[in-house]
This record gives sequence, C-alpha cells and structure tokens, in this order.
Amino acid sequence: MSTQSDNQTAAAGNRSSGWVVFVFFMIGLVASIISGWVAFPKLLYSTKQQPIDFSHQVHMEQLGSCESCHFFRDDGSFSGAPSLAECKDCHSYPMTDDPDEQKLVEEYVNEDKEVPWLIYAEQPPCVFFSHAAHVRGADMECATCHGDIGESDSLREYQENRLTGYSRDIWGKSMLRLGEAEHGRRQKMNDCAECHLKETGSKGDCFQCHK
Repeated sequence: MSTQSDNQTAAAGNRSSGWVVFVFFMIGLVASIISGWVAFPKLLYSTKQQPIDFSHQVHMEQLGSCESCHFFRDDGSFSGAPSLAECKDCHSYPMTDDPDEQKLVEEYVNEDKEVPWLIYAEQPPCVFFSHAAHVRGADMECATCHGDIGESDSLREYQENRLTGYSRDIWGKSMLRLGEAEHGRRQKMNDCAECHLKETGSKGDCFQCHK
C-alpha cells in the first residue's frame, strides 16, 4: 500500500511540475513577443529633428508645384532635396520673423553652407530608383509614394534605424503589413515589387533597381 501511495504522490508531483513548467513557458513566450514586437522597435530607432523646420504648405501656396524645388535636371536625373542654391533664390535675406527662416539665412545662406537635411526616403547605394520613370513615364503623383507631405506645415520627426542608419520610412511602422507607412508608402523591396506586379503584371528584373 505504501508503494502505491508513493507512486500516486510522485505522479501528482510530476503533473504539478508540468503545469509549473508550462505556465513559466507561456510567461516567457508572451514576454518575448511583447519585447520583440513592442519594446525592440522602440529601442531600434532613435529620434532626430531636422536642422531647421520647413513648411511645404507655404511653399506650395507660393510656388505652386513640387517641381519648383524638387526638379529634374537637364540630363533627366532628379535633384532630390533642394540645395542651398535653390534656397538662396528666395531666401537671400529673411522675409519673415520666423526663427527657422532666420536660422536658414544666418547659419546656412550667409555662411554658404549646405543644410544637412535628413532624408526620409534615402536608399542604400546598391539601390537605383528612377523618379523620371515613375513621374514622367508612369505619370505618378508625388503623393502616391510620399503621402500628403505637400500639405504639411511642419517637418515631422526623423526616426533613424540604429543598425542601418536609414529612415524608418523605408520599413514603415509595421514589419508585417505591406505598403503602409505613416506617410505615403513604405519603400522596401517587397512593396516595390507588389506595386509593379499590380500595375504591370510583373515584378520586374533585378537589374532595374539594383545596379
């Protein structure tokens, strides 16, 4: 009788231990998911501010189009962020009492120093993107990829990946959903391929984007 009782006690103890192990496993699993999908992304990105603020809305009202500052050169290449030369055309002296405009003139125009803009859409050197093919060839609007930036009255904060040094706009806010970013479209390879497949029926060849 004593042996049978001991066996029953041991079996009950094993079942109890199994539940304890299972509970701790689930706690560890939930903690890993939370840290991996919530905490880690917050630690992965650092927040930076642009050197000066900029109102796209004001400039769109005054100039009328994106290409007034972001234009195609004679050779078909895209200018990207405006250089100091473009800013100087209008801002050789402060036209308002806005502190950011005064900073632009005093620290950059007067010192003949390029503004170190943080580029939200910058891609690695191995990636080639033709604005001409998309804007002129496919007749796409800037807002298709860049969102409502032309209506913004202030530049949003820049979130930089601590590992790669690139903007969070490349990956977007979620690693799971395709095509979605806080502003406009994400710019991962899969998102480009998804758009090309939808519009042309083909993802395209590797050399079209990778030179």
